[in-house]
Amino acid sequence: MSGHSKWHNIRLRKAAVDTQKAKIFAKIAREIIVAARGGGDPEANPRLRLALQKAREGSMPNDNIQRAIKRGSGDTEGVSYEEVVYEGYGPGGAAVLVDAMTDNRNRTVADLRKILSRHGGSMGEAGCVAWLFSRKGIVLVPAGTVEDEDALMEMALETGAEDMRVEEETYEIQTPVEVFEEIKNGLQQQGLAWSSAEIRMIPSSHVLLSGDDARKMLRMMEALEDHDDVQQVSSNFDIPEEFFEENQ
Repeated sequence: MSGHSKWHNIRLRKAAVDTQKAKIFAKIAREIIVAARGGGDPEANPRLRLALQKAREGSMPNDNIQRAIKRGSGDTEGVSYEEVVYEGYGPGGAAVLVDAMTDNRNRTVADLRKILSRHGGSMGEAGCVAWLFSRKGIVLVPAGTVEDEDALMEMALETGAEDMRVEEETYEIQTPVEVFEEIKNGLQQQGLAWSSAEIRMIPSSHVLLSGDDARKMLRMMEALEDHDDVQQVSSNFDIPEEFFEENQ
């Protein structure tokens, strides 16, 4: 899964230096609004806690955060967003799963269908690819901050992690959603900071892409993730490491 992990790391670096802060903040605000429907107290609402963590990592102003919480918990009025999942296929038959938050389903589905078609993909029916994915917690820890790899692995596995490996000089810990918070707390207790901690849809199998299909797939992923209504895009594509080296 090296190619897909490499794409994910590229996406994280891109987000870290993205100058379009307003767009990033707007997406995080939607996430907070929807999460806060389950209650405005992050201590009692794990989903809100995760959204607030993302806001802090993105340096989102506290005023923006508080406004989003109030809107979601019903203290103030504003646009109402609903969560929608769209499924389809990319170049080479790769599965694509798009999590969106929208105030206009018709607009969103038309936009996403256009993006998929433009890059050699197509929209599918509900359930056509969702069965290929499982929700998992993914925590990334910079390898340079870890002095004892064995201790890290022992803590992760004892807490319930399913896997740990090194990708791009980063330890990637995969966990069941149920122990995601425990893993993060365990890292904090060891004095380790993660570079990313999120819930992602992980595929059970992969489609190997190369050449034009790989280029189209990466352009399609960027276009989907750049859409204002899209919160997360998951896919089961894999691209050989050599492709990235040849297309720097």
